[in-house]
Amino acid sequence: MAMQRRATFHLYTFLVSKTCSTLGSNVYTFGMSMFILAMTGSAFSFAANLIFSIIPRTLLSPVAGILVDRVSKKFIVLTGQFGTILSISALLIYMMFFDISLLAIYLTTFFYTISSTFTTIAFSASIGNLVDSERIQKAMSFNQLSLSIAGILGPMIGGMLFGFVSIQTFLVINIVAYSIAFVLESTMNFKLFSNQESTPKESMIQSLKSGIHYIKEMPVLKNLLFLMLWLNLFFSSITVGANFIFVQIIEMDYKLIGIVEAASAIGMLVISLYFAVRSNLQYPLLFSKRAILTLSTIVGTFAFPLFVPMTSTIVFIYYLMVMFCFGGTLVATNTPIGILIQKDVDENYRGRIYGIIEMCAMGLTPIGTLLFGLLYDVIPAQLILLTCSILLILTTLFLMPRRIIESAYPDLKSPERKEINPTSPPFSS
Repeated sequence: MAMQRRATFHLYTFLVSKTCSTLGSNVYTFGMSMFILAMTGSAFSFAANLIFSIIPRTLLSPVAGILVDRVSKKFIVLTGQFGTILSISALLIYMMFFDISLLAIYLTTFFYTISSTFTTIAFSASIGNLVDSERIQKAMSFNQLSLSIAGILGPMIGGMLFGFVSIQTFLVINIVAYSIAFVLESTMNFKLFSNQESTPKESMIQSLKSGIHYIKEMPVLKNLLFLMLWLNLFFSSITVGANFIFVQIIEMDYKLIGIVEAASAIGMLVISLYFAVRSNLQYPLLFSKRAILTLSTIVGTFAFPLFVPMTSTIVFIYYLMVMFCFGGTLVATNTPIGILIQKDVDENYRGRIYGIIEMCAMGLTPIGTLLFGLLYDVIPAQLILLTCSILLILTTLFLMPRRIIESAYPDLKSPERKEINPTSPPFSS
């Protein structure tokens, strides 16, 4: 009973600390981006700051994953969080004695990203240690909930702070947010539900190789990682294409674009709450596959107003609905995958798995952004979107065939189950 109460405490402490740190990250990213643009007026300077946030995360994610499996997870979480506080504090101190410079901002972003990479991966790998298996779905939904709240409030708070307070005050508020998260995380027992055996004495390279070997021995996990790799590439067509369509093709008002983009975060929030209150998924992988197929179809629906003439009001309402569904379906895709990893991946390998996932996701983001940035200049947007939609559906069906799903859930082959449940609607499990 004491462990159950502790798990419940972890659940809500996790939600508050994750929301504080994620909100702080979104506010910092938004505020620094606006500050760089206001200071330099250069899109290149703005892009350079993004590069300093992508490269360290891409290169260090596998290293962070290895360390998470070898060292105390709580130590890594708290050290990474302290590093984040220290990075922003160093920029604040620098500004108190010298004029702000781009180099100082770039260095802060670089070290800030390194620290947050270790914290994020360690925290993700620790969820199964903080709560029991019955609460994992709720914990994963709370994780998505914190991202949704930060996605909605981050730009709003960042915009208000940027407009009404000095950059020094802005940094102090960020430091306070991360400090609250640090204090809350220090109260958590990261070994409450741990069954990790002693880590074998092996080099970093050997540890990485054993993690890759572990993935190869699990067909479901191997196919899932490949699928996520391709998903991140093709979904760049929306990251780049949505704003291109809104601004260049249909010339939507900038205020309306902000509302449409916020609809995605609201969709994420709604579906996160749904996962928090519903019963545990019986077949997370099957649920996620159906969500990915739905998400792939939604990619194609972005092209519909480019084929059919509509009034500006109808176009606005249409994209509002599409972005809401897109954000919600993203959560419906990610949450079951997170549940699967927490429950089915051995604790000794969980850090390395998350590190590899993070590397794949971040590594293809700049490639996809560059690729589709070039394609949208020479190929009609509707053709790109429809092609990506079809390729996403075919990739999902190829990498997640029925036999892979059944290997994860053998009872799906049971004739009794088919007789009781002859049809199942999308997103049922």
